[in-house]
Amino acid sequence: MIEPLQSLLKYDTPVVANQGTVRKSVKGRPFKVSQHQPVDSPVPPPPKTKPPDGTKQQNEEILHVMFAPREWTEGNQVWLQRVSTAPCTRADVLNLEELLDRKLQQRRALETGICPVRRELYSQCFEELIRQVTINCAERGLLLLRVRDEIQMTISAYQKLYESSVVFGMRKALQAEQGKVDMQQRILDLESEMQELSSQLNEQKAECVATKKREEEKREVQEKKHMEQVQFLKRTNQQIKAQLEGIVMPKK
Repeated sequence: MIEPLQSLLKYDTPVVANQGTVRKSVKGRPFKVSQHQPVDSPVPPPPKTKPPDGTKQQNEEILHVMFAPREWTEGNQVWLQRVSTAPCTRADVLNLEELLDRKLQQRRALETGICPVRRELYSQCFEELIRQVTINCAERGLLLLRVRDEIQMTISAYQKLYESSVVFGMRKALQAEQGKVDMQQRILDLESEMQELSSQLNEQKAECVATKKREEEKREVQEKKHMEQVQFLKRTNQQIKAQLEGIVMPKK
């Protein structure tokens, strides 16, 4: 027989389940590493008032409802393991504490922060404490079970909140990264456009200087030509004036 993985929650010795037992234990579940009850598992109703002689049997029945038996298949046989109904002593509590510390060290659970291993072991320890309390007082065990379910529901809510915040943060980070890439591309485009405009500006400046130089040269040529024309006209005027004076003077 393959022994199931050890849990801090104490179980009885596994037995082979016959067909009648399998049908009767409809609440049994396949064996898993973690034996936690689901958060939304129904809490068994408080026991009704019975004679003192049936209190122990009633507590055992409630205990089996609180912690469903583990079932697994090996070959053609179905093995069933129910939670232990043996009374606990002070030594059992001390052994549970030692076993918890040993399991934390063996599985290298983190002492602080979020650690699924530490959470699993402490949950198993809490279930074992509920089992021990339920054997003596079913009402106290049911109240502890209610507290456990409330704690698990709160942890589950925080876990969903954490997961949603992580997804939100990742989405924002991707958006920021995409925005950063777009901004860098925009910067490159603007720098390229600036260089192109700077090149055009330099060309315009060079063309302006060349045009100014041509206009100055053209103006100098025109001024020189104008001065030559003025000098020519002055000389012509003096010649004509001299000729006129030469013609007029003999008549006197």
